[in-house]
Parts: sequence; C-alpha cells; structure tokens
Amino acid sequence: MNVHQFLTSYSYGDAIGNEALEIRDFLRAQGIGSEIFTKHFHPRYAHQVRNYLDYDRLAGAGNTVIFHFSIGSPVTKKFLRLSDRKVIIYHNITPHHFFLDYHRILAKDCFKGRLELRSLADQVDLALGDSEYNRRELVEAGFRRTGVLPLVMDFAKFDLPVLPVFRSLFDDGKANLLYIGRIIPNKKIEDVIRVFHHYQRYFNPASRLFLVGEYRGFERYVSALQGLVAALGTRDVLFSGHIPLAEVVSYAKLSHLYLHMSEHEGFCAPVLECFHLGIPVVAFDAGAVAETLNGGGMLVRQKDPLRLAALCHEILSRPELSAAILAGQGRALEKYRRRRTGAILLEFLGAQPEPRP
Repeated sequence: MNVHQFLTSYSYGDAIGNEALEIRDFLRAQGIGSEIFTKHFHPRYAHQVRNYLDYDRLAGAGNTVIFHFSIGSPVTKKFLRLSDRKVIIYHNITPHHFFLDYHRILAKDCFKGRLELRSLADQVDLALGDSEYNRRELVEAGFRRTGVLPLVMDFAKFDLPVLPVFRSLFDDGKANLLYIGRIIPNKKIEDVIRVFHHYQRYFNPASRLFLVGEYRGFERYVSALQGLVAALGTRDVLFSGHIPLAEVVSYAKLSHLYLHMSEHEGFCAPVLECFHLGIPVVAFDAGAVAETLNGGGMLVRQKDPLRLAALCHEILSRPELSAAILAGQGRALEKYRRRRTGAILLEFLGAQPEPRP
C-alpha cells in the first residue's frame, strides 16, 4: 500500500504540516510508502516535500491520497483529477470575516475554501475531521462517509531542556503567562492582553506575558496589539515572532499558566502541548476547544477580563488547585497518544471505500 499526502502549504511550525510529517513517518514505520506533496513550503522543509504537480509519476488506482484541506487553492483541482482513492482530512477553515480588516487576500482564500469544500462532497471516498466539531461541518457540507481522526501528535519532540539564556532572563520569580500559536485575529490576542493587564494591575505586578508565535503577514494586527499594550500601560509583554522549537519549549517550560482566548478553533493543538509540558490551561469555549480539552484544563464561557484575571490568580496562588488541574490534564491527554491515533488512521485506511454516486 502507498499512502501519499497533499497540502496547500507546508509552513514552519504549522500544526497541519507537523501532522502530515507525523503521519508520513508513522506510515513508513508500518512499511507503507508515503510522500508529502505541496504547493508552497518553507525552505527548511525542501528535503521533506515534493511539488504537488509532480505527483503524476506516482499516481495509480492502488494508491490512497490524503488531502489536508484547510483553505482554497489550486491543489484542490489537482486532487480531484486523481484516479487514486481519495481521502480528505478537514482542519476547518477560519471564517473570512476575521481577516477582512488585516489580510484581504487571506479573507478571499478562506471564503473560497468553504465553497470548495462543498465541491468535494461527492468526489472523495472518505472525509475525516480532526475533531467531532469538524466532522459535523463535513456532514453539513454534504459528505456521506465521515469519521474523526484526532490530530496525530508526537509529544516527545517537546522534551527539550530550557536554553540557558532563557533561564537567566526569565526564571526570576515573576509569574509568566503564555500564549502559543499564530498571532492572527481569530485568536483574539487582544483578549489575552486584557486579561493579563488586569492580572498584573490588580493581583500580581511581578508578572509577564509571552506571546509566542508567527505573525508575518499580520504586521498591522500586531501593531494594533502593541498599541493596546501601550494604551493600557501594561508592562512586560513580549512578542517572540517566529522562533525555533527549542525556544518555544523554553518559553513554555518557564511559564506558569497558558491563556487561550481564541474564538475559532477546529482543533487546538497548543492546549495539548501545554498539557504534556505540565502547564495549567485556561481556555475560552469556542469551536472545538471544549472537545480538545477532553475534560482537562479550565474551560471558561465568558470573557470578563477581571474575573478571568482573578481565576488566573487563584490557580497560580493555590498549589492544590494547580495540582488538581494538572492531574486532570494528564488524564485528558491519554486520548491523543500517538499510538492510539495511528491505529485509528490505519483502521480508516484499511476500510473498503464505498462506491461513489
């Protein structure tokens, strides 16, 4: 069996690209031939991927092609023309309205992507969502055969030491709050900043906020966020920009609480990464966040900055509460262990496809 993967873009640090790599390596370990094909890719991955237009050399009715669908692109047309067995993994598409004020091209691609999703409904043998939330969207879009494949994750890659320079800079007794992920409008970083501002002002002035993630293409949004920080008079808010994994892990391991205020998530990998790293998580209930938390962390349903700041203070000042949260997160994480999700993937791939209409 050969199982190949299509992506629109393979970006450094991107959850979809990371999953594609994990799936490829897992399949190869099972003796299954697997390559990754994409339109755009970060230069550091040039040796890991191939151009999607070159796939014809490997195409064949005996192959399965998995298309990680997350945005409108020419890759969709290529995928539809293949004679191979077709599977999509749907990672959700952020509603375009989040980007209208900051990135009109991305807004257009997201709008187009949701239209393209419906065009795939009768053209694929199987459609998988990486959450039940995403699977329900597939059903609403007209897909007949659907399933859930939790994000394939290898948590061992986060088992890195704290870099000495980070320890010397940030291991100083201050309370470090953390956000990890892309700095884009749907993540509502402004709400993270407002909660932190109230925490710093009313509960613990000896605190800082790490905003760790890529923001290229959204410089206008970052400028607005920096303007908010200045207007509030909040201190010690650090934007890391795009950084290597070793630095991401160093920020995380020196943090005491993870704060997630996003208003659209089709899965939400960073909360699970923080579960693995032993960081208490406070997350807003939007999209698939509650499902991903799986009973772990602290799920909140209202965005009252002062109340949320008080909650953060309770967690950080009561060791027994923090310990209870961490124990719950450890139990929740068992659902996502790599061997389990890998077995689910093999089960789906081994199933016989239903005839297309």
